[in-house]
Amino acid sequence: MTNRNLERSERIRGGLYGLLVGDALGVPYEFHDASEIPDEHEIEMAPSKGFRRAHSGVPIGTWSDDGAQALCLLDSLRRDASLNLADFAGQLLAWYEAGHMTPDGKVFDVGIQTRRALDALRRGADATKSGPNGERDNGNGALMRCLPVVFAPKSLDAIIEMAMRQGIVTHAHIRSQLSCALYAVAGAGILDGLPAMEAVSRAESEVHRQFGETEHGDEAQLVLGARAEPSRGSGYVVDSLWSAIDCLLTTNNYEACVRRAVMLGNDTDTTACIAGGLAGLLYGYEALPLRWLEVLRGKEIVEGLFNGF
Repeated sequence: MTNRNLERSERIRGGLYGLLVGDALGVPYEFHDASEIPDEHEIEMAPSKGFRRAHSGVPIGTWSDDGAQALCLLDSLRRDASLNLADFAGQLLAWYEAGHMTPDGKVFDVGIQTRRALDALRRGADATKSGPNGERDNGNGALMRCLPVVFAPKSLDAIIEMAMRQGIVTHAHIRSQLSCALYAVAGAGILDGLPAMEAVSRAESEVHRQFGETEHGDEAQLVLGARAEPSRGSGYVVDSLWSAIDCLLTTNNYEACVRRAVMLGNDTDTTACIAGGLAGLLYGYEALPLRWLEVLRGKEIVEGLFNGF
């Protein structure tokens, strides 16, 4: 159950590990339709015998591009709390080319828009102009990594600005940026001790307040109005956002939240990563299942980042 009196550091640790554990939990189930996913109580880091694992050569307990890019963002913020986009872009390139922030130096999953953006960076594009910005470029690659922008205390305006700015390196369409903004404000509210529903409602109000009457008003309404759509767990950023939030709001513990995310099928690692970050903030590190933490690989990387944060 939710504990409103958790220390901020306990919530932050829970959020980051919750993101990574959710990601790793979802990796073996990726690309499967919801009808192919095992029963909820059978969803574990190692799928049951006979299940056709995605990424079968990847060791159990390994986070994917989602977790690696979130750690790149955290490290960039650790170096410069105002977020130096050139540094962040450099870290993303180091991940893409050399497995930076992965447990074993191997990259096994790269999103379509992210690949295009990183290839542009390789060719010398500026980090503010590298991200594809067409309406069809609204994958969830910026949303999945943006949670660390809420870890350092800052105003809601600053959280929104930073959540959107980190996204433009790979996903420059305003719809993706608004989805990141809403998610980050919800996360900040949970980190401050708000109940999940209240934090999400505040985030919706903040996005409407800041963007509803601007040139981005139609896009803001599209993002906000999608809350009523059924969850599909797809790679589309707006669906990813609301699928993850629905998993958070319809469960009462971390394990149930991320399992429900995996049950949606499709982009299971990312839905569970996005949901798991919020659930980790909400319930705290001690609420994460020990059996999952024990098999999570790369914990020394995470602890190294916490030590300098």
